Amino acid sequence: MFEWFAETLRKYPEIAIFLSLAIGYFLGKFTYKGLGLGAVTSTLLAAVVIGQLGITVSPNVKSVFFLMFLFAVGYGVGPQFVRGIATDGLPQAAFSVIVCIYCLAVPVILAMLAGYDIGSAAGLYAGSQTISASMGLATDAINRAGLPPDQVTATLNAMPIAYAVTYIFGTAGSAVILALVGPRLLGIDLVAACKDYETRHSAAAELGGAGSAWHRFELRAYRIKPGGPVVGLTAAKAEALIPNARVFVERIRRDGAIQEATADTVLQAGDVVAVVGPTDVLVNVLGHEAEEVNDPELQNVPAEGVDVFVTSKEIDGKKLSEIAKSPAARGVFLRKIVRGATAVVIPILPDTVLHRGDILTLVGRSKDIAAATKHIGYADRATDVADVAFIGAAIVLGGLVGAFVLNVAGIPLTLSTAGGALISGLVFGWLRSVHPTFGRIPSSTVWFMNSVGLNVFIAVVGLTAGPGFVAGLKELGVSLFLWGVVATTIPLILAMYTGKYLFKFDPAILFGACAGARTTTAALGMITDAAKSQVPALGYTVTYAIGNTLLTIWGMVVVMLLG
Repeated sequence: MFEWFAETLRKYPEIAIFLSLAIGYFLGKFTYKGLGLGAVTSTLLAAVVIGQLGITVSPNVKSVFFLMFLFAVGYGVGPQFVRGIATDGLPQAAFSVIVCIYCLAVPVILAMLAGYDIGSAAGLYAGSQTISASMGLATDAINRAGLPPDQVTATLNAMPIAYAVTYIFGTAGSAVILALVGPRLLGIDLVAACKDYETRHSAAAELGGAGSAWHRFELRAYRIKPGGPVVGLTAAKAEALIPNARVFVERIRRDGAIQEATADTVLQAGDVVAVVGPTDVLVNVLGHEAEEVNDPELQNVPAEGVDVFVTSKEIDGKKLSEIAKSPAARGVFLRKIVRGATAVVIPILPDTVLHRGDILTLVGRSKDIAAATKHIGYADRATDVADVAFIGAAIVLGGLVGAFVLNVAGIPLTLSTAGGALISGLVFGWLRSVHPTFGRIPSSTVWFMNSVGLNVFIAVVGLTAGPGFVAGLKELGVSLFLWGVVATTIPLILAMYTGKYLFKFDPAILFGACAGARTTTAALGMITDAAKSQVPALGYTVTYAIGNTLLTIWGMVVVMLLG
């Protein structure tokens, strides 16, 4: 039975690929206190084990899926990448570049000291820095290095071995160093630093602070009493009587008839008004001053929640407290801000700055949402249809640019098709954020291209390298793991000191910036958990965009430096 199964996998290697994915994703979902192998490492290990059966897979399979993966990566980080270079994110972008240089230099130096070949060095770099995508560009560079076929095979087989051995500490160790060791090493109370940050960025606001004034709201009905303070006032002036919160008159029942309220609607005695605002304000303020009534028909206000893609130049770079005063923001509440390729949730504070490419979840009356959307950007309503023509054309264009070879002093310089796909994703992802009328790729599709594209590539790598894995692990295992620990730790320590003393980042966002530059999402999760706040995420998005691009490209650079 087993022999039949093994022979079937050899005859139909596509089954072996999907088997590797099934096992990898199944095992990768198990975590302990937020840490686990993840789908990539689990898929690689599963493929290596299955690869012991001697399965041959066409290299074109991994090339196709790797191009799809790299384009998705670029598409996701494009807006933040461009903004990080061009606007106020420049210090964070510069910091990320420096950290990426640390992440390149340290593994290369250690590989030279240990005497590793190019494949092991590339794997050491990819695993210790947890940037599995770099192995694709390293593979391209090795294939173009002009080595004898047998040496190319041995070199490529060594790469996933080194990656698998060093990746575990690269993930878990990074999280521990940044979230637990780093604050103690630098003498920073992370919880206190985040609370101080929130206090400083909320103190001067007129919105009553973060939380309820922005997204905890309710709609209630009140009858205006004769001689009441709002009689004869417009809705806007009545709303201004509560200066520390956002409350809005949505509808009015007057003489039995219901009418929609505007900012200029004059309130009269006997009106029953539907007021929306923070629950605590409606209960503790209006509840004591006005007569609350039950009027389901009046309170049946057409409302919706919509994700709005920020594209407006007028909104870009402005604080929430400034935007809230705009007439277009009347009646609209902000429930969530999502930024970057990893969908980082940004804290909603009056001093929080919005940027093009952010996705805002707005709630309110449908007519108010429409007005706000027109002012802010583009309604990104959910859909399961992707613009496949756009995807295909963009990858073709990037691949053609990457395939171009420029000979300088006899040295062939090229982005490779993989690098071209990455650059294409960056450019078109940014264009999509500025003009979101084309190139729609649902988040689920981006996830599939990103996660499955990478893991199919990893599965093929593991299946191909499987036969030589056991011998290589016995030869390099323990020492390689220890070199990986050093390669992971030193760049992070250098990054923390560089961020604190050279760039003078706020302690609340320092460790988030370090996690972003190293593209370690697991570390960000542990940091925000240790901080008991989402504030560290403010330093993550720009640095992640830069880091994810450079660290991927470094896979090719490692081969060039050691070749």
